[in-house]
Amino acid sequence: MHRVGSAGNTNNSVRPRKEKRLTYVLSDADDTKHCAGINCLKVLKSTVSDGRDYLFTGSRDGTLKRWALSEDSATCSATFESHVDWVNDAVLAGDRTLVSCSSDTTLKAWNCLSDGTCTKTLRQHSDYVICLAAAEKNSNVVASGGLGGEVFIWDVEAALTPVSKSGDAMEDDCSNGVNGSTNSLPVTSLRTISSSNSISAHTSQSHGYVPVGAKGHKESVYALAMNDSGTRLVSGGTEKVVRVWDPRTGSKAMKLRGHTDNIRALLLDSTGRYCLSGSSDSMIRLWDLGMQRCVHSYAVHTDSVWALASTPTFSHVYSGGRDLSLYLTDLVTRESLLLCTKEHPILQLALHDDSIWAATTDSSVHRWPAEAHNPQKVFQRGGSFLAGNLSFSRARVSLEGSTPVPVYKEPTLTIPGTPAIVQHEILNNRRHVLTKDTAGSVKLWEITRGIVVEDYGKVSFEEKKEQLFEMVSIPAWFTVDTRLGSLSVHLDTPQCFSAEMYSADLNIAGKPEDDKVNLARETLKGLLAHWLAKRRHRLGSPTSANGDVLSGKDFAHRSLGHSRVEVDGGAENDSKVYPPFEFSTVSPPSVVTEGSQGGPWRKKITDLDGSEDEKDFPWWCLDCVLNNRLPPRENTKCSFYLHPCEGSAFQILTQGKLSAPRILRIHKVVNYVVEKLVPDKPLDNVNTDGTFAPGIGGPLQHSVVGDGSFRSGLKPWQKPKPSIEILCNNQVILIFIVSGKCTQKHLLK
Repeated sequence: MHRVGSAGNTNNSVRPRKEKRLTYVLSDADDTKHCAGINCLKVLKSTVSDGRDYLFTGSRDGTLKRWALSEDSATCSATFESHVDWVNDAVLAGDRTLVSCSSDTTLKAWNCLSDGTCTKTLRQHSDYVICLAAAEKNSNVVASGGLGGEVFIWDVEAALTPVSKSGDAMEDDCSNGVNGSTNSLPVTSLRTISSSNSISAHTSQSHGYVPVGAKGHKESVYALAMNDSGTRLVSGGTEKVVRVWDPRTGSKAMKLRGHTDNIRALLLDSTGRYCLSGSSDSMIRLWDLGMQRCVHSYAVHTDSVWALASTPTFSHVYSGGRDLSLYLTDLVTRESLLLCTKEHPILQLALHDDSIWAATTDSSVHRWPAEAHNPQKVFQRGGSFLAGNLSFSRARVSLEGSTPVPVYKEPTLTIPGTPAIVQHEILNNRRHVLTKDTAGSVKLWEITRGIVVEDYGKVSFEEKKEQLFEMVSIPAWFTVDTRLGSLSVHLDTPQCFSAEMYSADLNIAGKPEDDKVNLARETLKGLLAHWLAKRRHRLGSPTSANGDVLSGKDFAHRSLGHSRVEVDGGAENDSKVYPPFEFSTVSPPSVVTEGSQGGPWRKKITDLDGSEDEKDFPWWCLDCVLNNRLPPRENTKCSFYLHPCEGSAFQILTQGKLSAPRILRIHKVVNYVVEKLVPDKPLDNVNTDGTFAPGIGGPLQHSVVGDGSFRSGLKPWQKPKPSIEILCNNQVILIFIVSGKCTQKHLLK
């Protein structure tokens, strides 16, 4: 499960809870395209005769997009970004409000005609929110269901109207994409049908709420549907039954049995009399809710049915699912027709005039002919078959080789997406990540800049990983996952501050080559550079002579005791962003995190406006960027020995072991060896007790000094000179050539 927020205390941890995490999501693709499967679709018809229709898509990449539709094109006109996990469903409540639900356990309301403004975050579910339902003619009612076995019926108007401030409130204002002030709901705001068998109008305790008991779902809810007036609600899930509710009171009306597996899709006709259900048992069933029984069963698919859409008259049904096929079925004559087959399972369908949009586990969306107003025109093409009423009948026909031929070969319009990343490997240098996407393309990312530094095309992932292997050792300071179809880089304190490199190894001009650079600190500075600039402008903070932002003294220190942090004195409050840590503003990454209030949020780094503070960001992140303080670290030292290589004529340089803190550049060892070999040169890198000076760096284990033979493989034109090799675990890590007191060093990779 993808979690961004903090976790509870486990395993007798010293800390009362885990610190908040900061995640940033990388993208090298056009922001107008999805980069993961499409879970939901919704069409908004224009109320003006010459107005433009819109298609809303919700993706596993955590975003929703609005597409302006024309006859032969679809243009992305807005991206809605605030969810921190998969977007699972979306519905329209009226002409201007879009409501979405996510695996981040929240519902979000959006002004659907805006540039992507989130107006409210609703928090009530205990687990993934999977499905939504809305009343077409009653824009004030929305129902939600999820894996926690809960069904909530929301009064949209009340939920979106601030009533009173409350610390125990269930909603957050996220007009800027960041959860801010919270507001409690009035008594009429929502009712719940939950696994605890209670129906309740949820409010804060200050409103004197008393729950009303009733039976509810005992297992996960995967499907919901509501009639046009909002007077009837149906739900289904892993219990394999269809439950019918009165959404006005939250009371259960009936329970219908018949399916033998998880119910994944539901439809109600406009009156609420008839219900269609699609299940993982591959069956479609038609229920008469007045008679409280199943009146027809349709064996059309050979695998799970995941999506249903009906014609306006509820006479025909379009269905799709795991068998990659889209069918049209006459509910009266039981005649079925295969419209098309796809390369990916169909997750949701949306009718638009005489076309139908199909969402799949792929990042692209396709539009197919549907003839929804006159479906008989499609049947006139021939190739139909009679749907059986037993699930095995359709499978048997398929096995006998009489598979239907699809009516349509190609869609009339495709909204392309970008391939999702499905494989990744963090390289040894801890700055590069190798990835492979669904198209087979292999790319090399530099995560400290958030860009693709090399696109290798369709090559072997394993071979390329071996080619890029480096004999280096840097602590693991971040983790990565690809759940959203792109690289999500996670930073957790204090582990993320464990990796350091010398400025010379990062090719940072203008810094002494022996200056140590904390990779997490510099990455955070790069990520929040835009935020720092906006913050400086808002607060009127003074700047240094070179334009850098000075210390954030206004930051609250109530949780930042000096016993918990150490000041990185070497950086001297340096807020300059160095080239190896500059993030792209063309395809900027998105920050996913949470602070002391409001829960997780997501926003592009270029959209941060400087108003975000400790309520929005983890305290350790702000303390690092504003105050130059890092969590305390142990003063770790590593001991090692220098010995002559076996068979060499060298004498032992030192009788005891040597030690160095944190990191050690090999040239320090080189200087030590040279100084030992040339006694008249002073030892400025070694203390009198045989310990490397603190400025040298960190560990090198079991180092061996090689012999003084000439290095093989020299070019014919090169004059042979005395050379010495440094080995570690029998691996040559450096060779240097000695000529008198002049030393030339050559790093071998």
